[in-house]
Parts: sequence; C-alpha cells; structure tokens
Amino acid sequence: MKRTDIALIVLIAAVSAGIAYFVAHSVFGSMTETKGTSVQTIDAITSTVEQPDKTIFNEDAINPSVNVEINNTDTAPAGAASTQTTNADTDTSP
Repeated sequence: MKRTDIALIVLIAAVSAGIAYFVAHSVFGSMTETKGTSVQTIDAITSTVEQPDKTIFNEDAINPSVNVEINNTDTAPAGAASTQTTNADTDTSP
C-alpha cells in the first residue's frame, strides 16, 4: 500500500469516529451532565400486622366460605323434565 492509501484510511476512520461521537452525543446526551430526577419513596416494610377494619370484618358480615343452601328449587339436571308442580298448574279458579 502506498502512503496515500494509508492516509486516506486514517482520514476516513477519523471522520467516521467524529460522526459516531456526535450522533451518539445527540441520541444519548452528554455523560457529564447530571440531571436529577425525583422519585416516589415508600415506607419500609415491617413484620407487624394491623387489625382489619371493624366496619367490614365483623360478626354480621357474610362469610363466603360457608356453603349456602337455597330451598324450594328443582334439583333435576339441566334439560331434564321437571316433576314438581306449582299452584299455577293446578289452579282451577275462574
């Protein structure tokens, strides 16, 4: 290679590095600038347990873990003919 070829390669590398520096600076910003950001902080987690609210958790509240039985319903499977008669079926009044 001639000296002019090596000089041209060095020149192209230097120009490419300069362009890469300015593009990276415009995209990512300067590394020397320190911009502060305020963030929300939370309280530390403790091992204490607070008592639940008495207006929601009381003795009269509904307990979802208890089975509820609804009376006077037809227990036949879906699609089966019902054998239960109602007053409307046997009503003969005028």
